[in-house]
Amino acid sequence: MGNAGNSWPYGSEPEVSDSLKTFGAVLKVFREEAGLTQEQLAEQARYSPHSISAIEQGRRFPPMQLVGLVEPVLGEFAARMLAAARKSLTKRVGLASRFHHWAAIEAEALALYAYECRVIPGLLQPEPYIRAVQEIRRPPQSEEQIERQVAARLERQRVIEERPNTAFGFIIERVLLERQVGGREVTRALLDHLLALGRRRNVEIQAMPVRVENHAGAEGPIYLAETAEHTWLGYSEAQVTSNLISRPAEVGILHQRYGTLRSQALCHKATLELLEQMRGDL
Repeated sequence: MGNAGNSWPYGSEPEVSDSLKTFGAVLKVFREEAGLTQEQLAEQARYSPHSISAIEQGRRFPPMQLVGLVEPVLGEFAARMLAAARKSLTKRVGLASRFHHWAAIEAEALALYAYECRVIPGLLQPEPYIRAVQEIRRPPQSEEQIERQVAARLERQRVIEERPNTAFGFIIERVLLERQVGGREVTRALLDHLLALGRRRNVEIQAMPVRVENHAGAEGPIYLAETAEHTWLGYSEAQVTSNLISRPAEVGILHQRYGTLRSQALCHKATLELLEQMRGDL
């Protein structure tokens, strides 16, 4: 994938890889051999139909528990083949592998927390803001590339609606709201979108004031996720590098920093009031 995807998940979306498409094709063959639709497989395996579709199309990294879920439905042989195919996916190296791993974690998380100081987190971006961010990327993208990025970002955002029991927490630097990326109309759409999301029971948004003398975010963005196994993982990224963090000691450091940031930011209610005020001022 190279540097073109260096800022996923909140700059660009991961491209579909051949290995992911191959895994999806194998799953599709076994599903069709069993005479099942995607919806029927999802129902019997107690999994999301949307996720089954995304995995078969190679647009989502298959989570670890998928093989065990489909084995009672598709059979032992299918499960062995899928397990072997997934194992080959985990051996891939480089940015694309980390991106897809985080995408799978994000899609299945019990809790997902993010602190951002560069752009609005991808899960919170309305379509006009997504387009504005993509249009100012360097090197420039073609219209087709931008459309793919927009579609992929919007698809990822469905996780907030599809997982009402997942807790989503976001800390955003106030300056990101004042920057007016894309202009006034895009900013209006952004504020309206944040206000709508902020009314959901499973979403908490906190704005970080511009002046904080002991700001705990000097090390940059923070992403944390609690898996279905109640294990916490972290993710970090820079210009051309990214890192999936699993060592408990390192994840603990991110937790400490995120906890301090939460205490320094405005509370959710005060943030919604700020968003209303900013919306009225535009």
